[in-house]
Amino acid sequence: MAYETLDWTVDEDGVATLTLSRPDALNAFNVTMARELEQVFLTDARADDVRAVVVTGAGRAFCAGMDLSAEGNVFGLDESVDPTPEDLRAHLTEAPYHDGVRDTGGRVTLAIHALPKPVIAAINGPAVGIGATMTLAMDLRLASTKARIGFVFGRLGIVPEACSSWFLPRIVGVQQALEWVYSADILTAEEAYAGRLLRSVHEPDDLLPAALGLARSFVVDRSPVALGLAKQLIYRNSAAATPLEAHLADSLAMFHTSIGDGKEGVAAFLEKRRPEFTGRAADLPRIY
Repeated sequence: MAYETLDWTVDEDGVATLTLSRPDALNAFNVTMARELEQVFLTDARADDVRAVVVTGAGRAFCAGMDLSAEGNVFGLDESVDPTPEDLRAHLTEAPYHDGVRDTGGRVTLAIHALPKPVIAAINGPAVGIGATMTLAMDLRLASTKARIGFVFGRLGIVPEACSSWFLPRIVGVQQALEWVYSADILTAEEAYAGRLLRSVHEPDDLLPAALGLARSFVVDRSPVALGLAKQLIYRNSAAATPLEAHLADSLAMFHTSIGDGKEGVAAFLEKRRPEFTGRAADLPRIY
């Protein structure tokens, strides 16, 4: 599928490169990009030939935040309604709530989070506002030494969005999350790394190869079913009330993988050969 604001390619190992592509606008996020990103993660990225996704930006920026030059409500929201929590919960997928009230960034990050495959951010330059919060739903974040990251919402009189109040404290802790949100400062890559937001920092020319290489190391000779279930287990069980909840999900995941790709994995190990897994991420057994 052709996109207006994105480029999408998939290599022979099944690693997709998703490039935010509005370089003249520093890849600023608009309603079109929001809808296209949601579409990519709900459709293209779920194809069987895609094993992992690396997200980066065209030109010198990753994403300079929301495009504030748009006419009307720059966030694409419907100012004619006065929604309550009860309204939104009851009519989440209906007009005008679905398109006119729901946060566009949150719809994107929910789609990223739901993808049962590794997603890696390669933050090549400035990533502020939604440019920063969209990466929180990705599993790992690598950055260039030229990256600048900012949770700048306080400077605009708005709040952190894109489900970042769920993701950010889990990644860096509540204290660090609040400091960055309160200050609304622009962080260097080194500061973001010191705060545990980033996995690693790279020279600009080394960033994308490092991210692609990491993605390949996750998926080559790996079971898509095992990876997808592991992603669910880590995210869901890290917020479980008791370890018993983790045990119940672990048990079901182990049961299903042991009679599926696990048989091939054990055979390949014993026969000292590469495994040939046949399971599909599209067919994960239900463990929750």
